[in-house]
Amino acid sequence: MKRKTKQIKLGLFICFLLHCFAIHAQDKLYSNEFPISDVVLLDGPFKHARDLNLHVLLQYDVDRMLAPYRKIAGLPEKAKTYPNWDGLDGHIAGHYLSAMAMNYAATGDLECKKRMEYMLSELKACLEANAVNNPEWGVGYIGGFPNSADLWSAFKTGDFSIYLSAWAPFYNLHKMYAGLRDAWLYAGDDDAKDLFLKFCDWGINITADLSDEQMETMLNMEYGGMNESFADAYQISGDEKYLIAAKRYSHNTFLEPLANGIDNLDNKHANTQIPKFIGFARIAELSGEQDYEKAGRFSWETITENRSLAFGGNSRREHFPSVESCGDFINDVDGPESCNSYNMLKLTEDLFRMQPSAHYMDYYERTVFNHILSTQHPKHGGYVYFTTARPRHYRVYSAPNEAMWCCVGTGMENHGKYNQLIYSHSGDSLYLNLFIASELNWKDKKVRIRQETDFPNEGSTKITVTEGSSKFKLMVRYPKWVENGALRILVNGEDVKFTEQPSSYISIERDWKKGDVVEVVTPMHSTIERLPNVPDYIAFMHGPILLGAETGTDDLRGLIAGDGRWGQFPGGKLLPIDQAPILVEDDLDNIASKLVPVENEPLNFTLNVKMVNPIDLKLKPFAQIHDARYMIYWLALTNDGYQAYMDSLANMEFEKIALENRTVDFVATGEQQPETDHAMQVENSSSGNANNDFYREANRGGYFSYEMKTNSETNLGLHVRYWGAEWGGRKFDVFIDDEKLLTEDNTGKWNQSKFQDLEYTIPDSMVKGKSSIRVKFQSIPGNTAGAVYYIRLVKK
Repeated sequence: MKRKTKQIKLGLFICFLLHCFAIHAQDKLYSNEFPISDVVLLDGPFKHARDLNLHVLLQYDVDRMLAPYRKIAGLPEKAKTYPNWDGLDGHIAGHYLSAMAMNYAATGDLECKKRMEYMLSELKACLEANAVNNPEWGVGYIGGFPNSADLWSAFKTGDFSIYLSAWAPFYNLHKMYAGLRDAWLYAGDDDAKDLFLKFCDWGINITADLSDEQMETMLNMEYGGMNESFADAYQISGDEKYLIAAKRYSHNTFLEPLANGIDNLDNKHANTQIPKFIGFARIAELSGEQDYEKAGRFSWETITENRSLAFGGNSRREHFPSVESCGDFINDVDGPESCNSYNMLKLTEDLFRMQPSAHYMDYYERTVFNHILSTQHPKHGGYVYFTTARPRHYRVYSAPNEAMWCCVGTGMENHGKYNQLIYSHSGDSLYLNLFIASELNWKDKKVRIRQETDFPNEGSTKITVTEGSSKFKLMVRYPKWVENGALRILVNGEDVKFTEQPSSYISIERDWKKGDVVEVVTPMHSTIERLPNVPDYIAFMHGPILLGAETGTDDLRGLIAGDGRWGQFPGGKLLPIDQAPILVEDDLDNIASKLVPVENEPLNFTLNVKMVNPIDLKLKPFAQIHDARYMIYWLALTNDGYQAYMDSLANMEFEKIALENRTVDFVATGEQQPETDHAMQVENSSSGNANNDFYREANRGGYFSYEMKTNSETNLGLHVRYWGAEWGGRKFDVFIDDEKLLTEDNTGKWNQSKFQDLEYTIPDSMVKGKSSIRVKFQSIPGNTAGAVYYIRLVKK
């Protein structure tokens, strides 16, 4: 019995040693970060989120995730694949592999290790089978992308016909690249490293015969962080070929302008571009090349300063807005995407490693505390795709083994690495970056440091040296949100004198020993932040925390999504924006002073301000609002501004009446009776309801037409209403009877989420002597005609 006990103890000790050994890989890749196994989360919201996420992760079926990989490799089926996003089969497995590695490193959970190692053994079998079954294109391939054989065999020769009609093949593959890297990076698994480098070799070989022009064409499609993967392979192996590949996979369409300070991001797909910028930063970090560093830094600056909301997220309808279309943040329901913030944090981390500046950590803190933490349901652990900023709308959540959105994949990882940047080091300096309850084992200095805090419920943190002694500089972050002169630091009860200002680090150099205590007092105050380029909308902040208000639970349709393709969209009714509460206050710059703390409820406030369309409200941290409609941005006007707003509404009503008076005939498209009354004819046409109105459109060479009365008048125009933010090609012809009036192309024309009314002049020759005409909208091949929301014949 004693012998058996000794064997068990020995086995546990070996497991412990192997777990500790896993840190070395992370040290090699990111030399100034602490391995996450050396930073332990203490009780608090982040530990709760990490533990809940681990519980959710272990509900997934690994064999179902791996099914697409076995299918492509020609191996027997072990399980049915998860329903995926119309051809993104396999992308979720790479994220899951990353999550298993991270959580094993952070917690030592042996089930995570077991699953990670099982996945690696299966992926190794797939790699070997691909080399045998697909020798022309599959040597080193570890992918589950549908139709891989036809796609990659054609792609290799420069035939992109299948590639360009597929949905983001390299984006899909990148998730497995990252998963394999992370299994080595966080868990120190050498099999993962070997698989990763062989997969990188495949990525080099599959593009070996492509010209630079062909590479640029290929990079126009979303391809994840492929350039980052090759940069990592270069650092892991030291082989120059991977750095060459990293540059070859870098998109010059963005590298060159951004390196020269030119912002060309308007209406570009955000999560396609940000990973490219991460790759730029990694290449700069490893090679020192200035163009890559400038591009990475400028991309970060313009995204965070010009396109990010108060909680750190960016994009609407998955795209970066232009100045003119920032109002879409209010109008659209598909607000900032969780994946974007996941990737912006990676970019921030890379830039901070090269230049440990506090302004990077100010953004990192805001995004982690507000966006990332809020994207996990605090009870069932579901993940959020879109975080809408539309007043009085809501978010929906995934369920385990159901939706396989991209934001489910990044969500699997987000909550497993909260401890990654609480601390960092450079030489003999220890950076205190985030105020999160945790314990650091700084092995190089042979000291342990414990951070105790209830931040953000309280504006302070306490750092204690619990073991060891060493001389080093403690770099305490002076957050941007603390007023100048308000920060206080005490070492063993004595004040530290400093001259630094907010958004900086304060250096405290001494011989530290066990029992030393550092207290950091960070008084929080309330402020407002204006919506980018729409300054009449404001958000309330307390310190770095975004405050929101619950506004009811009516019609939370699809709150927990199923497997439907569009389940990530909150499908409940849109509440009119003009009927949302409006704040009226002449001293808007100081309106945050009207927040009144609620007794015994930290970070809860009432608001003592005049309100139009008033509601009973209590503001609290946005990350704590779930299963409800909410407001985070408020229309805030002075009394004069409110009167101008009402005058604007009156003018809109006047213009509406004037248009009605000019109208000879009209069709409410998409509505049964008006279309029947106008003898509608259609082919390959459909109708629906969007943006609180009905529409009709036609595609596949189809059309729709209506007979409209002219009252035998001339000098007429055709007044047509379109939505200003449609997807895909929208080029079509408009006919009056059988004669073409014009060709319209609304493809990307406005990129604003509001209705656009166009009026076309009808030549008298088309209507003269006619009591009625037939107005026809004819789609052009590969395009959609419409959507058309309203048609009027009007007097000019």
